[in-house]
Amino acid sequence: MSKEEKVLLKVLRGTSDANVAFSDLCLLLRHLNFDERIKGSHHIFTRTGIPEILNLQPKGGKAKAYQVKQVRDVILRYRLADEDDDE
Repeated sequence: MSKEEKVLLKVLRGTSDANVAFSDLCLLLRHLNFDERIKGSHHIFTRTGIPEILNLQPKGGKAKAYQVKQVRDVILRYRLADEDDDE
């Protein structure tokens, strides 16, 4: 199981949103074909066909819990986890 798959499972499980490494969350989004733009501490993720823009900032090396929840909601709403299984 790849690191991206482990992070995806952790995000989808939703039991430890406050304990997801910021770098891992960014890695997962890049793996799911999101484009990343960095402006200061803001990492802005967009993807063609998905109207939501994910604006993430680290908090002491971890992702903010509410931002992990936003990422999970987008993954579930657009069935991006199913896409990942096809690869």
